Amino acid sequence: MRKKLLPFVIVSVGIFMGLIACDDNANSLGNFGIDIATVMPEGEDAYSLLLDNGKRLWPAASAVRYSPAYNQRVFLNYTILSDAQSGYDHYIKVNDIWNILTKQAIELTAQNEDSIGNDPVKANAVWVGGDYLNVSFMFNYGGIQPHAVNLAKNSLSPGSTADVIALEFRHNSYGSTQSKLYEGFVCFDLKPFQAVNTDSVKLSIQVKEWTGDTTYDVVYRYNQAAMQTQSEMPIPVISSNEYY
Repeated sequence: MRKKLLPFVIVSVGIFMGLIACDDNANSLGNFGIDIATVMPEGEDAYSLLLDNGKRLWPAASAVRYSPAYNQRVFLNYTILSDAQSGYDHYIKVNDIWNILTKQAIELTAQNEDSIGNDPVKANAVWVGGDYLNVSFMFNYGGIQPHAVNLAKNSLSPGSTADVIALEFRHNSYGSTQSKLYEGFVCFDLKPFQAVNTDSVKLSIQVKEWTGDTTYDVVYRYNQAAMQTQSEMPIPVISSNEYY
């Protein structure tokens, strides 16, 4: 089964609300939004945040302590304090911030094909945001040990051509009993797939789902923001330590 997925799919909201407006002042401290962002360390534990629509945010105030790391994706709950200044689109207050599992893609080989697993999941949404592939998925977890998820490049796949990179979303349940349904979220760095003399690449992502294999076709455009808005952004339930 092959799908051309819409860039933004609303999935379960869980305990979060996308955007709340409490009065007519857009910069009121009573207003907040939730977005996916990439952390940009600035030294001495300082950091800025890059949204998938290309906007740069400076945390002028924060309600939480946070240690930044390169290539770390986060869910960001924030309040806008000002319009553009000092090279940033907004100064913000960070109300809360949660790290998202952020990984590099791996090469699928005969040696690791079994160890990375091929257990089924349910893909809620697969889309490119900034320089990352975002995957929201459901999986059964029995509490034995954390599951593993990976994005594997399958160079031997007949789906791989000079114009299309064949990838597989792999899940290893480690033989876990299927006792409870969890929702997971992971981001994969796509920058290693950039090539010279081109500004985009087509990705064909195969996911083994409970009903069979599904392929999601997306386009990764280098340095071009996804232009998603807060109302369009999926906000999934954040699981704790059930997968890595």
